[in-house]
Amino acid sequence: MNISNKIINYIKASQQELKKVIWPSQKEIIQHTLLVIGISLGVSVFLGVIDYILTLILEVII
Repeated sequence: MNISNKIINYIKASQQELKKVIWPSQKEIIQHTLLVIGISLGVSVFLGVIDYILTLILEVII
């Protein structure tokens, strides 16, 4: 089996696998995107508060 046959078989197999994929709906994409943004904002606020508190503690120590 030469290289061109391997490439053709790979492409055919990839197309078959892509037909099996269940793609998310637009509603699901929007929900997941908002969830990621919300979690990112939550984590950033949490880390900001922790940083501020630790800065205050360090200023008291110094």
